[in-house]
Order: sequence, then C-alpha cells, then structure tokens
Amino acid sequence: MNSFFESDIIQEEIKEINSLQQEIYSDIFNFLSMTVEEKQNHIDKLSDLLEKQKIMYTRLSLSDDPRALELKDNLKKSISFMGFPPETDMNLVFNTIQKTINALKERMQ
Repeated sequence: MNSFFESDIIQEEIKEINSLQQEIYSDIFNFLSMTVEEKQNHIDKLSDLLEKQKIMYTRLSLSDDPRALELKDNLKKSISFMGFPPETDMNLVFNTIQKTINALKERMQ
C-alpha cells in the first residue's frame, strides 16, 4: 500500500498548491498598485488556492496514513495563528476565508 504522499495525484496537487501560494505571496505587497484586471486575477488565484486547500484537507481527512493524519492535525493547530480558537471546525475556517474572498470580489465590481 502506497503512502498518501506517494500518490501521483497528491504530489501534483501539492505542487499546484505550492505554486499558487508562491504566486499569491509574491504579489501580495503589490496589490494596491495593481490594475483592476491584475487585482481580479489575484483574487481569482486566491479562490483557486482555497478550493485546492479544501480538497486537500478532505483527502487528508479520509486518509488513514499516519503522515497525512499528522499534517491534518498540524493544520488544525495552525488556525490559531489566524485568530480562530484551536477547536474550530476547518469548514468554518474555509467558509470565513471564502466570505472574505467574495467581499473582495464585490469591491472589484
């Protein structure tokens, strides 16, 4: 049985998540000086990243691989850095982030 992280699908998804994160983080300080189109593109990348993260979290939740479960637990612990209580359900975190992204989209219209 392959481990969770040896799956080609998982490896590809992790690469895509990392790539999106790098693109988003490299542009974050330039956001205010971006054109409207560039801002919309940046916000679309945020939406894509969030969707991929939600899918990855679901996959982690369905896995019985000890390393996957450890990563899931670490993610749950890290939400306190975003101001959420440690016991907060990850779906609430994802929904809150989605609302923020939606609000950004509305401001761009």
